[in-house]
Amino acid sequence: MQYLISVIDDKTASGTPDEMVAIDAFNDRLVAEGHWVFAGGLAAPSSATVIDNRGEEAIITDGPFLESKEYLAGFWILEAADLDVALELATEGSKVCNRRVEVRPIL
Repeated sequence: MQYLISVIDDKTASGTPDEMVAIDAFNDRLVAEGHWVFAGGLAAPSSATVIDNRGEEAIITDGPFLESKEYLAGFWILEAADLDVALELATEGSKVCNRRVEVRPIL
């Protein structure tokens, strides 16, 4: 089963050089153990564009969907046998990136 691990932060590009080395090592381990599907960091919320095309015509708005002190700064998509494995990996991911994370199964 696949899981989305969302990295939650309150700053943009706030990873220290040591954190980046730890994240790279964690990512290498995910690949080696067959858990890696995809991962990425995200630009600041101010770079977002929201599109709502539910009505007569599309409404395009600059900026984030929600104003918040914290936001989605990056993510991992992992393959794990079950939620317990995903939670173990997410716990380690939280430690190496020094951020809170959220785990959600991908339907």
